[in-house]
Amino acid sequence: MLFRGLSGQLPRLFSVSARMVSATPMEDVMRDKLAHAFTPSTLVIRNDSHLHAHHAPMQGSTSKETHFHVTIVSDSFESKMQAARHRMVYALLKEEMSRENGIHALQLKTKTPAEEQRENERQA
Repeated sequence: MLFRGLSGQLPRLFSVSARMVSATPMEDVMRDKLAHAFTPSTLVIRNDSHLHAHHAPMQGSTSKETHFHVTIVSDSFESKMQAARHRMVYALLKEEMSRENGIHALQLKTKTPAEEQRENERQA
């Protein structure tokens, strides 16, 4: 799912009432935090937990949201090296990563809009 920033924001296709429980609470929290902190032009969150459920550290885990791949494109990353960009995301999700049954692994692709544009032009 793509999330477009304020300039081209896509509407949410559903809303969750106060009585409903989300099937993806960790992903929802991640999406909200990342969207508010970085105002991304692109935000893609992929839950890869099912690919790692058989790993020893995951035995006994009740969470279905432990491994994520996140692609985020934001002006906030301008003039920052990849390591600094990743530290920004890790700091934002620190609570979710330290929580029991929280995020166990987070694979990041962090780009600026100019980097994404150059990448798209190369692929065209």
